[in-house]
Amino acid sequence: MTPDSILKDAEARMDKAVEHLKGELRGVRTGRASTALVEYIKADYYGSPTELKALAAISVPEPTQILIKPFDAGAIGEIRKALEASDLGLNPQIDGKQIRIVIPALSTERRQQLVAHVKKIAEEAKVALRNVRRDANKQADQLKAGDSHYPEDEIETLKKEIQEVLKAREGAVDELVSAKSAEIMEV
Repeated sequence: MTPDSILKDAEARMDKAVEHLKGELRGVRTGRASTALVEYIKADYYGSPTELKALAAISVPEPTQILIKPFDAGAIGEIRKALEASDLGLNPQIDGKQIRIVIPALSTERRQQLVAHVKKIAEEAKVALRNVRRDANKQADQLKAGDSHYPEDEIETLKKEIQEVLKAREGAVDELVSAKSAEIMEV
């Protein structure tokens, strides 16, 4: 490996960690209805856990309501069980061949719990970013000891660049958390 390939690999892996965080944050409940709130919930569909977005059409007909129309009417019971088992605190109502979920207003206490949950998810993302840095630094150290014999100052420069990439991605994580926390706390 070359220093450039190590840095590019680290950047790509850190970007994936930030993208994963964005997906996780989309599923965190705020005061208004969003399809992202339920589309990644997994329901048991003929013995295999399947995401709701693959089992049903999900829409938001009103700002405080989510409508789920299963493609297979036989899956409606399993979808309801999965929604009730999720930690979102939702109460799905079966309405014919569809499920309606009314999103209740959040209490201040629940908002604070959700903000704490968002911070926990963000800390997990930062740990993933730091693990990528650790792996990239190990690869850089292997360049020093390997057959290629890169100069030590080039290895140190690579490690500094990896650290700069980490700081930039951690800044992005902090921005995402601030925006989501503000969105949760707005009444």
